[in-house]
Amino acid sequence: MRYDFDTPVNRKNTNSYKWDIRQGELPMWVADMDFKAAPEIVEAMRKRLEHGVFGYGTVPKEWYQAYIRWWRDRHHFEIDKKWLVFCTGVVPAISTCVRKLTAPAENVLVQTPVYNIFFNSIRNNGRNILTSPLREVSNSNGEFYYEMDFDDLELKLKNPQTTLMLLCNPQNPSGRIWDRDTLARVGELCAKYNVTVLSDEIHCDITKPGVEYVPFAGVSDICRDNSVTCISASKAFNLAGLQSAAVMIPEKNLRHKVWRALNTDEVAEPNSFAITSTVAAFEEGGEWLDEFREYIFGNRKLVKEYLRDNIPELILFEGDATYLLWIDARKVIKRVDPDNKNLAAFIREKTGLYLSDGGEYGMEGFLRMNVACPRSYVQEGLLRLAKGVHIYDQG
Repeated sequence: MRYDFDTPVNRKNTNSYKWDIRQGELPMWVADMDFKAAPEIVEAMRKRLEHGVFGYGTVPKEWYQAYIRWWRDRHHFEIDKKWLVFCTGVVPAISTCVRKLTAPAENVLVQTPVYNIFFNSIRNNGRNILTSPLREVSNSNGEFYYEMDFDDLELKLKNPQTTLMLLCNPQNPSGRIWDRDTLARVGELCAKYNVTVLSDEIHCDITKPGVEYVPFAGVSDICRDNSVTCISASKAFNLAGLQSAAVMIPEKNLRHKVWRALNTDEVAEPNSFAITSTVAAFEEGGEWLDEFREYIFGNRKLVKEYLRDNIPELILFEGDATYLLWIDARKVIKRVDPDNKNLAAFIREKTGLYLSDGGEYGMEGFLRMNVACPRSYVQEGLLRLAKGVHIYDQG
């Protein structure tokens, strides 16, 4: 490999949200990777830094071109420049759209388990959370994954109080990549019941080598004209702290609403490094990303094999996207303490391994593990996980 993903980077005492932890703990929770950004991005930012003036910025044509080329070349989807609106982040965009595209006390539909901040964006803006649980299924190899329950989904969408659906594509926390037929059916149902789709596609570039995701807006004219899509280089290239994203809205009337709302909320202006980092990522970071994907899915393979051989009662759900692993721990909890669902807190207390609790994503009895870190961290995390489960088993 040209790039080094094995050497640990000391992130303590750097005001890191992920690493603001107790001594001896190992954080494998929040979706924040422990690798340095691609050197091509760092070099571009160094040049911008050396300029020395950091006044108010604009969004140049290079930013639009970078998104257009990347989605055309990587995802086989042609974006029109006028569809794109700069935003300081995907989460601000989601919250803005919840406020602008729905009224207080209306329903915003999510499919659980799902990214926990979806709940905050709905609840904090005075809207109702309406859940349509995903359905657990298994294949002939005994591997588990999620499918959409379309009977339940249609029942929730036809409720006249439901006006917005938050779609996670690819799915977080399970890593499921939704296929074209599934997305088409979502689009048809939402159009039928006048429900706008907001598709969070921030994890779309972190896919298993050789596997592609399907942009929701690229599935059909119906999906394109009834959707808002949030995209960014931040997750794939570890740039979240630079606050840069794009909101893509093909339909002109819907786009005007969202554009006005983003500007009203003052989240449509870039900081001095937001544009530089994004353009460098999409124009020069492709090779780094491809090696990163190889490394991450090597980490996923390591976890899958370790659980199979050492902690078989923990079941890793299959996923072809993200560096987040969704682990079913219900067998362990059920046989020891069915009333105590928060196994993550127990493991953290006893071993220092900090995982996310499934309850945060609307599904008790699960763990979410972040493997965007050096392999040595993953190996240490698995040892701690086995130790924590063993202690838990002892009662």
